[in-house]
Amino acid sequence: MESPSDNRTGDPAGNRSEIRDFLISRRAKLAPERVGLPTSRRRRVPGLRREEVAALAGVSTEWYTRLEKGHIGGVSEDVLEAVAQALLLDEDERTYLLELAKAARPARRSQRRKDVKIPASVQWMLDSMTMAPAFVRNGRLDIVADNALCRAVYAPMFASDTTGDRGCANFSRYFFLDPGSRDFFVDWEEGARATVAVLRAEAGREPDDRALRELVGELSTLSPDFRTMWASHDVRIRHEGIKRLNHPEVGSLEMTFRSLDLPLPQRAVHDLIIYTAEPGTPSEDRLRLLASWTAPQTPAAEPIQPPN
Repeated sequence: MESPSDNRTGDPAGNRSEIRDFLISRRAKLAPERVGLPTSRRRRVPGLRREEVAALAGVSTEWYTRLEKGHIGGVSEDVLEAVAQALLLDEDERTYLLELAKAARPARRSQRRKDVKIPASVQWMLDSMTMAPAFVRNGRLDIVADNALCRAVYAPMFASDTTGDRGCANFSRYFFLDPGSRDFFVDWEEGARATVAVLRAEAGREPDDRALRELVGELSTLSPDFRTMWASHDVRIRHEGIKRLNHPEVGSLEMTFRSLDLPLPQRAVHDLIIYTAEPGTPSEDRLRLLASWTAPQTPAAEPIQPPN
């Protein structure tokens, strides 16, 4: 079995720290009884010991200790899978660990993802969804394209000082830097934690994203809640479920939402998010009302004549 490499070229200090903190946090959260180990009052640390994780993964304690210090360059995917199984990582956490390993490799640094202009065809698609709020977001949770109903549903965020002259709304800034978000989002804490977890996963995929580092630094400086949630090292790749809002114009809205990959040029992979209300519910009626307010006013079309 190969030893975790000290590869300093492809394993920058920031990435190494990320690997270390993530593995330590997952080990600390794993109760011994969940993996069939006896509990003991003499335990001095929460969760499992390093040697216990090593034994469960089928590697030496020395080897796992080096891995937990962030020396992950050159480690095979099979070994990482064994560690993921030993730590009972969920699918998002497992993917995140593999992304951290990829980011530690020298070849990865030449493939930095770039921001791209959203194609006009994507905007046309969004505009055609007149009864469904829809938008495209990047990994930093900027809304880079949207439709009229999205702007109506998220009117408080688009009008927020956290959006201002930046050119686009950002979910994380609104959640943590605008006090009004706590009234707007019914399940504020759940949404805030999911927001942080999505940013954490993006940081694993794109450790060289300077704008992302600056965003995390800004939020860490200005929001104690963000600092606390960021330190938990929770990750989420897919963010979908139910969104409940207190809309200032139409009242309570409950919608389901789903996230779809939207591959773009230059390795850009954005998410297309679509919201829908359950048919026959008050939320559907309120969404229809918002849609009627945002519908473009067009002159009546001439009747189409049948062909001769």
